[in-house]
Amino acid sequence: MVVDVHQFPEFLWQKGRELYRDMPWRRDTRPYYILVSELMLQQTQVARVVPKFEQFIARFPDEETLANASLADVLVSWQGLGYNRRARFLWQAAQMVVQDYNGQFPHDMQGLLRLPGVGNNTAGAIMAYAHNQPSIFIETNIRTVYIHHFFADIDTVTDAEITEKLIATLDHEHPREFYWALMDYGAHLKSQGIKTNNRSKHYKRQSKLEGSVRQVRGRIVTLLTEHGSLTDEELRHLLVADERYRPALAGLVKDEIISVVNDCIAIE
Repeated sequence: MVVDVHQFPEFLWQKGRELYRDMPWRRDTRPYYILVSELMLQQTQVARVVPKFEQFIARFPDEETLANASLADVLVSWQGLGYNRRARFLWQAAQMVVQDYNGQFPHDMQGLLRLPGVGNNTAGAIMAYAHNQPSIFIETNIRTVYIHHFFADIDTVTDAEITEKLIATLDHEHPREFYWALMDYGAHLKSQGIKTNNRSKHYKRQSKLEGSVRQVRGRIVTLLTEHGSLTDEELRHLLVADERYRPALAGLVKDEIISVVNDCIAIE
């Protein structure tokens, strides 16, 4: 189905009303909730994120509570989401908000981009959802919608081309609700088997977890949150370590999630 740029906004509003999904970070759009949800939603589906978000917020209800927690405690609450570097970024971002911004989230892109783990798309999402500003950002659901409607016969679509259409159709008066409608409609299209992201030049498919180094990284973090600290020998024994162990350990050290001091391995 092709809809021109003039018809698209009204078409999208109709779809948004039909397909609206209730989410905790839509009921309360404070910047902290949006940041937590956006980092959780990277590489993770909404259905898995909602209960984890609610558990996380119950444990860390605001940026100050999160900033004052230990990384180990944060990682315990993050378990099940994977990509633990996101948890460290979130923890560090909360610390920056508390320490550098006096507990107030930045209201502009420049300030948001200073926060660890926040790139252009995450900053744009915070601007739209938390501050209701007409920012521009692109993620998989947005790509799905715009490629489906505006690039049906094109094999490779760039984010720059999608951005051009997004700018032409964005509702500047109601950007928050506009993006909600985009997300819900994009999720609906994918549920109907319309998966256009393989035609996006910038889309990267998530790597398989089973048998990956990433899987071992997750097991290492889980064991260290359970035991506090372990020697290399103890950790290797508990893991039944294979050739993935060393690169997994090195990656966690590089990402500053764990430390290795005198054969003692612990959460950083």
